[in-house]
Amino acid sequence: MEAVMGATTGPIRVVVAKPGLDGHDRGAKVIARALRDAGMEVIYTGLHQTPEQIVDTAIQEDADAIGLSILSGAHMTLFAKVIELLKERDAEDIKVFGGGIIPEEDIPPLKSLGVAEIFTPGATTGAIVEWVRGNVAASA
Repeated sequence: MEAVMGATTGPIRVVVAKPGLDGHDRGAKVIARALRDAGMEVIYTGLHQTPEQIVDTAIQEDADAIGLSILSGAHMTLFAKVIELLKERDAEDIKVFGGGIIPEEDIPPLKSLGVAEIFTPGATTGAIVEWVRGNVAASA
């Protein structure tokens, strides 16, 4: 399932995760399918994942990125914990992006923590796919 002709690396590998107690995963599933349909390998972790489970999965799956879907309001804590765990595990090369119900004023502090991009409601699947293609490199 090569996404780029002549490329020596495989497809971009993305872990899509729903951290915390949020039980609504329709958006995460839509994004997972859009990334998969665009030729990426997607590992969807399911609901109610801890930051530790998400980082463990990303490392075990040799993921290039983690996409977090957060609707619960706990985005500051959950993004920060995932970034912290990636640093602790020497896996800072895994890009973290996300989306959900995240107030505009929280986006700059999230980016300063190391979150690569935040997509708010209304972002198109096409825009997310293009961002991942342009900003996440597949592992060699």
